[in-house]
Amino acid sequence: MSLTIAYNSTQFSSGKTASKQLKQKAAEFLACTRSTAPLTELLGYLKECLVRKAPITPCLLTLESLFTELLRRNEMRMAVGRSAGVSLENDPQANHKQWLLAQYKEAFVIIVSAMNHEKQQESCQALTTAMKLLVAEAHNPPEASGEGNQFPAARLKQIFIAMLSLERINTHLFNRFLEYTFYLDVIFFSWKMMLSLVPRDGVPSDIFVQNFLLMIGAVAFGKDSLKETDNVLCVPLRGPFDYVYVRKQINKTWSFVMNWPLSEEAHQQLLIVLLEKVLPHLDRPVMLTDFLMDSLDVGGSVSMLALQGIFVLIQQHNLTYPNIYEKLYSMFEPEIFHTKFKARLFYLADIFLTSSHLPEGLVAAFVKRLARLALIAPPQDVVIIMRFVGNLILRHPALKRLIFHPTGGEASCDPFVMEERDPMKSKALESSLWEVAALQNHVLPSVAMAAKFIANPLPSVEWDLSSVLEINENDIFDKEIAKKTKEFALNIERPTGMFGICGGELSSQYWKLF
Repeated sequence: MSLTIAYNSTQFSSGKTASKQLKQKAAEFLACTRSTAPLTELLGYLKECLVRKAPITPCLLTLESLFTELLRRNEMRMAVGRSAGVSLENDPQANHKQWLLAQYKEAFVIIVSAMNHEKQQESCQALTTAMKLLVAEAHNPPEASGEGNQFPAARLKQIFIAMLSLERINTHLFNRFLEYTFYLDVIFFSWKMMLSLVPRDGVPSDIFVQNFLLMIGAVAFGKDSLKETDNVLCVPLRGPFDYVYVRKQINKTWSFVMNWPLSEEAHQQLLIVLLEKVLPHLDRPVMLTDFLMDSLDVGGSVSMLALQGIFVLIQQHNLTYPNIYEKLYSMFEPEIFHTKFKARLFYLADIFLTSSHLPEGLVAAFVKRLARLALIAPPQDVVIIMRFVGNLILRHPALKRLIFHPTGGEASCDPFVMEERDPMKSKALESSLWEVAALQNHVLPSVAMAAKFIANPLPSVEWDLSSVLEINENDIFDKEIAKKTKEFALNIERPTGMFGICGGELSSQYWKLF
């Protein structure tokens, strides 16, 4: 929106001085609301700051306290049956209330527009101010009604529209909004208006789609939060939380979202929101099967997240997916070490390969593929792979032949076919874990120690994979430098003194000053 500067604001300074001046101007207006100039100056100064992209936090806090006080005093409340849009020439008090209400609405629009400030700290403050005014309006509505206090749904919709920007992704705003989605009334009215925010004409832009998914993730809820029925931000709900109605809204909204074209970033974000927030509320989760199977073929992080969705459908909804192990096998590529979802892939693979009734050839293929990847993996991932491989051998004792072949012998090349997509045709059982043996000479002691499990008796219980899934290179570095070393060899021969003989020459000659 275009902001018109109403006056010259050179009378306001900067920094703490400006904050003090703004508070004085607000106090001046509250002392005599008939004097309209102070409020006009405050709104004009906020507009000017937005145009200049200057800090707006002092002005936001001032307007927040000012309008909160006006709402508390009922200075803007119109009598029941009298419309705020009708001119009342013979009632100066009503006219003044009309003017105050119009200023409040204009101020709220400006504050909401300030959520697009280029500095995240300022935009988050604008969101906080808008939400505090929403709460104040709910407790002291400016327009009286016979139904008592109501949730200001129109104000909340204004806030959502501003956060659903077409120009930038407002992750910081939705993260701040999470502070309010703890309350049942915010959750209920957010989902009640959600469908009205879905664009019906044309295809939404990628930025809008990502912001919309962020909004769904912010207002989605767990069923445990419904137990605290008195947990409200503004006004108590009329009766218990209507989960049946909200669930219908979630399903209708998600049906629109699933039909939008998705970029790779939006596709990844949609899967995260689906798995972590929306899936428990869907009426027919099995209908997602085709979408998740198509997502498995995308590759990268999208395939990893889709794999988790397939696992949930298999585990909770009896979905049958015969080629799941081939898909899982194909995901173990060098690129996985550079994605933030690699821990999730190892976790899911560990669950899929838990059964001791899987064919040995299948498990052996996973063991060999992981061992081969360990040769090029970062050190922290090598430790994860070693623990994973060790656990698979413990579950399938017959795989010890990869360590100690029953007939022994030598081979000129490794029979394992790394490029084979079908794990059962990879000839893994004919190979050995020479990769793990080579890693026993790794330069990092932690990696070498992890690889030495094949040279020692295997433990009776599996290693705890969760303890190493989240380690990174910084953890390994800190662990190495924390080790205490008593001696450091810096010379070929131990010196006997500062000017003693070292290397066959008298070093004292190099210390002569003249």
